[in-house]
Amino acid sequence: MITVYSASWCAFCHAAMEYLDKLNVKYEVKDIESDKSIAEEAIEKSGQMGIPVIDIKGDIIVGFDRPKIDDTLRKHEITS
Repeated sequence: MITVYSASWCAFCHAAMEYLDKLNVKYEVKDIESDKSIAEEAIEKSGQMGIPVIDIKGDIIVGFDRPKIDDTLRKHEITS
């Protein structure tokens, strides 16, 4: 399960989701603006206030860190 904590105004969030789309990786989007508890969930998972927060099977990535995303997807055998 992959979750992207995002906001409509966040360019890096959109870039991260476009990258996952390009890789044909399925994910769930949680909009931090729509529900305060979602924002709190993202902060709790990441320990930070920044977005995107990407949760790949429990591994947390803050920001659009393409090498870390690639490594984590490979680690969980989501991509090769």
